[in-house]
Amino acid sequence: MQKTINVFFKLLEFLVVACLVAMVIMVFGNVVLRYGFNSGISVSDEMSRYCFIWLTYIGAMVAMREKGHLGVDTLVRRLPLGGKKMCFFLSEILMLLCNALFFWGTWKMHDLQVTNISVVVGISMIWIYGIGYVTASVMAVMNLNQLRLLLTGRLKEEDLVMVVESEDAVALEDLEPKAMTPEMRGRA
Repeated sequence: MQKTINVFFKLLEFLVVACLVAMVIMVFGNVVLRYGFNSGISVSDEMSRYCFIWLTYIGAMVAMREKGHLGVDTLVRRLPLGGKKMCFFLSEILMLLCNALFFWGTWKMHDLQVTNISVVVGISMIWIYGIGYVTASVMAVMNLNQLRLLLTGRLKEEDLVMVVESEDAVALEDLEPKAMTPEMRGRA
């Protein structure tokens, strides 16, 4: 099962890269055509916008799995184990609620997006905004899994703090002296 999940997220990472490369090629190509040849490809403007939308939502799913979203852990790190568990539980429940609202909102807009046809490309807009179904579902499954791990006691105390420090912050902490010894003070 874990192998299937890893393959799924590798596919998502590939899609993020593919969307980014496609955006760069389309936008750069259009700029060269417009300034160099007084021409352009109108489809590339719209398609690059659609790639950006998909890139954003797919990237959010990958970042959630890697715990790469922004967060503030100043209070949570200072709480006892019970407080950390409660904050973790509440944050997962709130994210699950947000994902349910996101799915419901996409569902409510579904009929409008199906009939709304993009001007240049001519495709139904549900192909663009339907990513909300995928994103909300995948993130909700991740939330439910985290809640399952919490309620069955499989999470360590370090796992309860959901913010991963950046590599720069860790490197900076390694450079700072922890405590100055008398010898160090004499040299300073």
